[in-house]
Amino acid sequence: MTRATTVRAVLAAAVLLVSVLITLTMSPRLGLDLQGGTRMVLQAKDSDTAKADRESTDRTLEVLRQRIDSLGVAEPTLTRSGEDRIIVELPDVQDPRKAAEVIGKTAQLSFHAVQGSGTRDDGKADRKADGGAGRGPTLPDEQGRSLDLGPARLSGAGVKDATAAFDAQQGAGWTVSLDFHKDAGRDWTRLTGEAACHPVQDDRRRVAIVLDQQIISSPQVSPSVGCNTGLPSGSTQITGSFSADEARELALLIKGGALPLPVEIVEQRTVGPTLGADAIDASARAALIGAAATALFITVVYRLFGALAAVALAAYGLISYTALVALGVTLTLPGLAGFVLAIGMAVDANVLVFERAREERAQHPGRSLRSSLTAGFRGAWSAVADSNVTTLIAAGLLFFLGSGPVKGFGVTLAIGVIASMFSALVIARALTEIATCSRFVNDYQGINGISSPGRVRTWLARRDPQLMRKPRRWLLISTALIAVAVLGIVVRGVNLGVEFTGGRLVEYSTSRPVDVEQARTALADAGFGDVEVTTAGAGDLSVRTGKLDNDGEHALRAALAAEGGETTKVRDELIGPSLGDELRRNALIALGIAVLVQLVYLAIRFRWTFAVASVGALVHDVIILVGAFAWLGRTVDSIFLAALLTVIGYSVNDSVVVFDRVRELWAKARRVPLGTIANRAVLQTVPRTVNTGMGALFILTALAVLGGDSLADFALALLIGICVGTYSSVLTAVPAALILERSSKAPPPARKRAPGRRSGTRAARRDPRDNGARV
Repeated sequence: MTRATTVRAVLAAAVLLVSVLITLTMSPRLGLDLQGGTRMVLQAKDSDTAKADRESTDRTLEVLRQRIDSLGVAEPTLTRSGEDRIIVELPDVQDPRKAAEVIGKTAQLSFHAVQGSGTRDDGKADRKADGGAGRGPTLPDEQGRSLDLGPARLSGAGVKDATAAFDAQQGAGWTVSLDFHKDAGRDWTRLTGEAACHPVQDDRRRVAIVLDQQIISSPQVSPSVGCNTGLPSGSTQITGSFSADEARELALLIKGGALPLPVEIVEQRTVGPTLGADAIDASARAALIGAAATALFITVVYRLFGALAAVALAAYGLISYTALVALGVTLTLPGLAGFVLAIGMAVDANVLVFERAREERAQHPGRSLRSSLTAGFRGAWSAVADSNVTTLIAAGLLFFLGSGPVKGFGVTLAIGVIASMFSALVIARALTEIATCSRFVNDYQGINGISSPGRVRTWLARRDPQLMRKPRRWLLISTALIAVAVLGIVVRGVNLGVEFTGGRLVEYSTSRPVDVEQARTALADAGFGDVEVTTAGAGDLSVRTGKLDNDGEHALRAALAAEGGETTKVRDELIGPSLGDELRRNALIALGIAVLVQLVYLAIRFRWTFAVASVGALVHDVIILVGAFAWLGRTVDSIFLAALLTVIGYSVNDSVVVFDRVRELWAKARRVPLGTIANRAVLQTVPRTVNTGMGALFILTALAVLGGDSLADFALALLIGICVGTYSSVLTAVPAALILERSSKAPPPARKRAPGRRSGTRAARRDPRDNGARV
């Protein structure tokens, strides 16, 4: 065993040991779509006194954090997004009405002198008819009695701290203690001193605390306080018949005061805990069955080396999971699907290596097993690197241009790509190189998996189909497919999800079966005649409407409960119209940037003709995938966008492998017609394309069948995309490149000298069992 093999084996063992330790000691961080809860996106707006910038949004976030703490939510998360947005995540909160109520308190907190009882008792704010100077609003107090208030004497900005405490010594029960800033403290002393000049039980001896045009408390100044003496700011207490929760909420509102900026809920998503648990179970089943099928497939195709690659595939899964846990990545539903999908894509590097090793073995029958394997790793390196970089580009675009769960998918996909390269180039290589040291493996060539060319390669060699003889024929077929897709988009239309159009989408589960017509009638009778009702999953109902607030959703659920018994909210998505326009615009920008970045990268790594042909093929894939969803009536949402960008990466991945082989063969035979070179490259890479595609299809089929409704559309989009991408990378990109090359005057690529070929004698001495053959 060589030193390099020993180093790889030790490195692999160390990484796996650390991965096992982290897996046993740390737990993954689940997103709200897996553990259940509510996610809100708040848009800060400019106010009369402040502009919605980074600093004022941060102050607003801190006030919101103090308010939300009063809800008793376990581990709420608040983060700023961009300049003027705040993301609020509330685990286990299924009814967001109370949270929205607390968040929505945006008016200025103020302290007023009470000038007497008002003239109205209907609970509505009013002003005195005389409209005299020095008058404030007339508002109902806690008992519903109207109080005539003076102008605001002190704002909430003057409150330094407010705490709730139980006063056992004085027997006052729960109280709220106030501490003011220095200047505000003097105003408080003056305000309470003036109120103390009025008789006990007189309303004018009270101080009204007003928030959001409501009196949240109107405590009376204690009889022990003298006229014009007032209360000191450091020892002020508000007493009353407070419960513990009421005292804490009052302290929170006084301390937090008003939001520095008004906020609007532009996005709200609620996921029931059962949906998240079902998604985890379904994804786990899909991962196990899909991975087992993939492992069995590569073992059948590549025998011993395939079995060793399957072991490396299991190690890949462990390393990827460890990286997600160690980095604290929030695992979302699309991210979980990305983790499962990456298992199928992880076999790509191994397939590339083994197919190259088979070619080396076929071209040089006398070469040793070890030398053939080494040549396979060396020959496949360029294609492995380029194909993984293109997938990483797609993952980066998902992270930087996506939002919410789509970002999690981008992170998961990127981690999967890096882990798959490590498992293939370090773990699988170490295992296979150790196997080549065995006399048994060398003596019985039929078990290693690379001594025979394989059935697909043998069949192609016997048939020798001339696929590239008439490249325009394939382009006409591709054009016809695009026409069918465009027809579907025009005739059927694209069913944009609620996040791209704005509105609200809620899914309910009822204890008694309710058909769609019955639900529509019940909702129409309840005043919801404009809602769209469809089935969702196993007996669930999906309700979509343009505009519906939280109170309206509560009434809608009650109307369904009257027909279907106990009604549980499974999923709830609320997207504001401005955010929907923005997300739709960002989706188009993301697609445009994805195409441009891939074009630039391919133009740098290959010829411009190859780059344009590859990008043309991926645009072909995008149009066909969108058209397929239009014909099927499936929803196009952010999860579809994640699948679409993944398909772009996969399509370019396949094209890179083919063009990498074209470049290599063309450089070796510069006088051979490019059509012949391209045909030979396609036939040589077809086994890799078929075997890699099969690995991905096993996983995606398992996701589509076992992944549940949450992942069905995602898996379907990838299934269609991978099939179309496999076709276009060979029968669209290559013919397009041939036609472009006919009009290009650029010379063929120069032949690159492989490393270690300076001296054939030196190369031959690398392996004493090479029978004199040179690498």
